[in-house]
Amino acid sequence: MAAVALAVGLPELGACSGKAGERHIWGGRAFVRTGLYFAAVSAATCNPQLREDYKRLRDAGKKAKVAITAIMRKLVVLANVLIKEDRPWRPVQP
Repeated sequence: MAAVALAVGLPELGACSGKAGERHIWGGRAFVRTGLYFAAVSAATCNPQLREDYKRLRDAGKKAKVAITAIMRKLVVLANVLIKEDRPWRPVQP
């Protein structure tokens, strides 16, 4: 679901840098936001690296939705890099 939402809803993926664009979650593209939200919740639970990022943010006093929004952004930046470099995702090996 999230991959389809990103591919359809964010045609600029792969064409911009990780720092490009304004950073706000409100506004258009609700179906992209919804898909990313559920992907981020799953990633914060199942992906060891993103789970640690989520835990670090929560331990720093961030609210749960703020921490999930940060994970959503990390997922978009990761997707952008993978598409730009035309490579598959590989988990970090411990």
